[in-house]
Amino acid sequence: MPAKNHLNSQQIEKLQKALKEEEKANVRERILILLLLNDGKTQSKIAEFLGCSIN
Repeated sequence: MPAKNHLNSQQIEKLQKALKEEEKANVRERILILLLLNDGKTQSKIAEFLGCSIN
């Protein structure tokens, strides 16, 4: 179950800034996952978006 809107606006801004500035791909991917979860995306939709499997 997605955790829609669990982040406050300050947290979202920090994550969006970190997403743009982070050099490590795996860290950027994790940040993106957090932001997508906050938007209400399901685990399967996020996996589909990232092109990976949840299994």
